[in-house]
Amino acid sequence: MELLHQSIDFLVQTIGSLGYIGIFALMFLESSFFPFPSEIVMIPAGFLAYKGEMNLFLVITMGSLGSLSGALFNYYLSKTLGRKLLLAYGHFIWFDESKLLKMEAFFARHGEISTFNGRLIPVVRQYISLPAGLANMNLLKFSLYTTLGASIWISILTFLGYALGDQSELIKKYLQSITIITLILLVILSLIYIKAKKMGTGYFFMKSKK
Repeated sequence: MELLHQSIDFLVQTIGSLGYIGIFALMFLESSFFPFPSEIVMIPAGFLAYKGEMNLFLVITMGSLGSLSGALFNYYLSKTLGRKLLLAYGHFIWFDESKLLKMEAFFARHGEISTFNGRLIPVVRQYISLPAGLANMNLLKFSLYTTLGASIWISILTFLGYALGDQSELIKKYLQSITIITLILLVILSLIYIKAKKMGTGYFFMKSKK
């Protein structure tokens, strides 16, 4: 607990000294090659907004832009170097071109829901950009659903910091509850999406037979 308090104090001071650029830079790193929990950035930033030292809207905006930029970095890294490396050496890990084509087909059909859901799932949110880049997912769709998912999570964390400040026990309790509720909602959303996809395919099939 003492270490957690010290970490929060350090980040509050760091973000406060670097300002909005600090939030952008830290969230860029969080979303790219140096992943760490976004909670340790956005919750202290929300607390600074509560204290009147930062603007709540700008905190969320800069956090979201940082997340998108980090995700795009991973996307392009995976799209350029990742594809070449996997095609050249993928056979060592039982990954060949046929599996890459299947991944591309999957993201062509379900890239939107996969990217959106991925940005709201712990651990997965930092890495969902990699398969999207490998599968050459449409860049506009990737950016849109990445921003949407990241903005929701960043807003949740920022408002937690705004409402609870440095009360680490309460933050931990509410964060766990919010994570569980979010995962349940994502399962429900995915089931609705799958059902809608099946109905859409069925409708198209019946129409084509006529």
